[in-house]
Amino acid sequence: MLRTLIPLLLFAFQLGAIVYARFVPTRYFCWAPFDTQTDYVAKATVNGHELTAAEFRERYRRPLRGFDNRSPQHVIDMLQQIEEKRAPLGDRATVELKYRVNGKAPLEWHWPPSH
Repeated sequence: MLRTLIPLLLFAFQLGAIVYARFVPTRYFCWAPFDTQTDYVAKATVNGHELTAAEFRERYRRPLRGFDNRSPQHVIDMLQQIEEKRAPLGDRATVELKYRVNGKAPLEWHWPPSH
């Protein structure tokens, strides 16, 4: 009984995660995570200084201009996570991310979020 129940529960979890991933922007649990192509250009200013390409790469561990074959939310999550960690340290940063998903119309994301 247990030998049948465990694989069934695992399969049900995987199926549930895939269905869930189809309705959220991050899609961390998709079986086919490379179905979205995102190209982006970012610009960041920290404490009044606009970061160079090398400074941007050092701060965010990503290139200033790049391509990601996942959801744009992955790139946004990475940038946001860095800024949320550095804000308590006194960094005043603004980030502008312009991106296109699968060659469609350009979109933008900004940090800090406007309320």
